[in-house]
Amino acid sequence: MSEHKNVSADTGISDMILTECPRDAMQGWSRHIPTEEKAEYLNLLLKTGFDVLDFGSFVSPKAIPQLADTAEVLSKLDLTATQTKLLAIVANTRGAADAAGFAEISYLGFPFSISETFQLRNTNKTIAQSLEQVKEIQDICVRAGKELLIYISMGFGNPYGDPYNAETAIKWVKELNNLGIQNFAMSDTIGIATPENISYIFSNLLPEFKDARIGAHFHSSPDKWEEKIAAAWQAGCRRFDAALKGIGGCPMAEDELVGNIATENIVQWCASNNIGLNIRKDAFAAAWERAASVFTH
Repeated sequence: MSEHKNVSADTGISDMILTECPRDAMQGWSRHIPTEEKAEYLNLLLKTGFDVLDFGSFVSPKAIPQLADTAEVLSKLDLTATQTKLLAIVANTRGAADAAGFAEISYLGFPFSISETFQLRNTNKTIAQSLEQVKEIQDICVRAGKELLIYISMGFGNPYGDPYNAETAIKWVKELNNLGIQNFAMSDTIGIATPENISYIFSNLLPEFKDARIGAHFHSSPDKWEEKIAAAWQAGCRRFDAALKGIGGCPMAEDELVGNIATENIVQWCASNNIGLNIRKDAFAAAWERAASVFTH
């Protein structure tokens, strides 16, 4: 599906927890998107009914210059009539402390790669060093009344030849959960997850960690998104990340980015499978139309 006019929603019953990820879409975009334009787009998304909005990041402006204005963008968001919770990405304790200072933010997200090579590329730290960072960030979150969400990056494999198997991904969820962390997104950072390993990971994770909230953050080529969503859903996953028009990907990964799964595809898939979503169709259509002008070159 590529046209928002096909979207069917407004069921009033929510079976899926859906996170919209404009931050993921914006961070690697070549055109500088002005602060006012970002805020206008995000305010449209806040009216749509998403459960969570991954709206910005508190990381080094040298690493992600596009998101250097996250605090200013936040000051321009209208949160008076939305149930959507805000999530900001952090890469270290300093960023976590900055983000935790904003009452408007509910979740801090930290990318924890189980590929040593990618963790060094993404945060300039080893896995062991990142684990210590996670402990400090979790402490910041507890003291500030925030929730920490860990992205298990390269959770379905990596292109660097680093050791990987599904048991490794599951092991890291267990170790991090032992720190009191309850929110995880199994992340297909470079779009190589298969229905088989998606099914295996979620079928093993979800029964073991019943009190945790474990979701899927898939990147995908246009011909593979549906099999990934279906495999995760059938294995019991009910939390999914997506971005309008499938824009985005991780600029720290491969040179050729594999985009996010398009939100409109997931919404239509839910409608076709009688899965409830509290998405407001008119607001969704307005945001979908606006995305075309935000994401131009």
